[in-house]
Amino acid sequence: VRLVESGGGLVQPGDSLRLTCAASGFTFSNYHMSWYRQVPGKQRQLVARITTSGSSTDYADSVKGRFTISRDNGKNTVSLQMNNLTREDTAVYYCASGWSRAQYWGQGTQVTVSS
Repeated sequence: VRLVESGGGLVQPGDSLRLTCAASGFTFSNYHMSWYRQVPGKQRQLVARITTSGSSTDYADSVKGRFTISRDNGKNTVSLQMNNLTREDTAVYYCASGWSRAQYWGQGTQVTVSS
């Protein structure tokens, strides 16, 4: 099983980034998928999640209206479009399988929002 995140980087406040997670080694379309983030010294936080078909999504209050999760079951990818980024969005972002309890994790990608 492999989950590989990409798309992180250093951006300025107000900018956008798109994270993508490529999955392999399991039947991707059978799994709900999630994005989490973690800041050093703090617990990992659920950011967004999406059902197997993509018909339902859920977001943390702090990102509602700014972030959009989507998936492509034909390409085994899940993405997180992040708009109007703020310094508080700075974190390592992780892709994970599952809705309420993650089973598989990616290695994470750093997102830094700074002027």
